[in-house]
Amino acid sequence: MKTFSKIPERGDFAYQTLVAPYKVTGESMHGGRGFFGLQLSKSMPFGSVRDEEGHIYSFTRSVMAPTGTPNPTKFFYLSTRIDGKNIRMDQARMAERGVTPVPALSLQGDTVRWTNQPDDVGHPWELTANSETFTWKEDNLFQLEGRLLGNGMQWYLPGVEWGTFYVSQIWDVSGVCEGRPVKGAILLDQVYMAEGGAIHFKKDLVVNNKMHVLWWSFATVYKDGTYDVGSFMVGHDHLGYAIFQNEKGEVRTTTDIECVTKHKDGSYFLKAAKITLDGSEEWEFLPDPRGEMIDFVGGFPVTAQQEGRWRRVGDTREPDHWVAWGESDRRNGAARNVPGSDIN
Repeated sequence: MKTFSKIPERGDFAYQTLVAPYKVTGESMHGGRGFFGLQLSKSMPFGSVRDEEGHIYSFTRSVMAPTGTPNPTKFFYLSTRIDGKNIRMDQARMAERGVTPVPALSLQGDTVRWTNQPDDVGHPWELTANSETFTWKEDNLFQLEGRLLGNGMQWYLPGVEWGTFYVSQIWDVSGVCEGRPVKGAILLDQVYMAEGGAIHFKKDLVVNNKMHVLWWSFATVYKDGTYDVGSFMVGHDHLGYAIFQNEKGEVRTTTDIECVTKHKDGSYFLKAAKITLDGSEEWEFLPDPRGEMIDFVGGFPVTAQQEGRWRRVGDTREPDHWVAWGESDRRNGAARNVPGSDIN
C-alpha cells in the first residue's frame, strides 16, 4: 500500500498516475475530441534509426493541433555524422525543412494523414498512420515506413489546475536516410493538456514542478524476431508508471516503479540507470557511447536527451535494431524523493 507522508488538498492525488494500453486506430490518432477536460495540444513523431555503419540519425517534428499551444520545438534533425562523437543537430539540413505551425490534417478510412500546408516554405513532408502501418517522408532527407509494435500506450496524471493525458504508439521502421539504408523505431506521441499548456514548457504538471527523475520510451527488436516495447516515468511523491509489451501480446502495467541513476562526472548525461518494477523485476539502461544529444543542454527541451538501449537484467538476446530516446534530470534528483544537484 502507498504511504502518504503529507496530506494533499482536494483534487490533488499526489502525482498518482493511471496507465493502460489502448487500441490504435486512425480515428483515435486523428484526435478530434478532448479527454478529462483537456484538449489535444500536439502530436510528436520522434525516434532514431541507424545505418549499416552504425551512425545514428534522430529526429522529431512538432505537429500542432488547432487547439494546441506551441513550444520551441519545430523540427529537429540530429546525427552522429556531424562530429562522430555525439548526436548533434544538423543545422544546415534543419534550415531547409518546411516548418508548419498547424499542418493539413485528413482522415480517410482508417488512415490519418498530416502534411505541410501548400504555401509553406521549405521542403515538404508527410506523415500517415493507421492501425497497422506508419510512414514518414521528409522530402530530400529521409523516407521511412513500418509496422505497429504491440498496442498503444496511455497514461493520465490529474492535477488541481492542470493535468496531462499522454498517448503513445511505437513503430518498427526501415527506409532510407541521407541516401543510406536505415532501420530503427519511431514513436508517435500525442499529449492532451489544459488550455494554453505546452509540453515541457507551460502548464506541464511534471516538468514545470521539477518532478521527474527518468522518463523514457523504448523498443528493441531482437534477431530472433522477438521484441520489447515500453514507456515509463519515475519521479517524486507518487509519480511513476510503466507499461511494457512484447511480441506474445502480453501487456503489463504498474505504478510500483523505482529507479537509481548515476550521472557522469560534470555531465547532465547518464552513466548508468536501473529501474525496479513491483519490487523485484530489474531493467538497466545501456547508454550508447555516441548517444548524448549535447545540443539540447542549455536550450530546449530543458532536460538531457539521450539514446541507448533498455534491457531486462540478465536478458542475453541479441538485438537487431532499437530505440531508447528519453531523458533524465540530475537537477531533480537521482531517485524518488532524493534531492538533485546541478553542475557547479
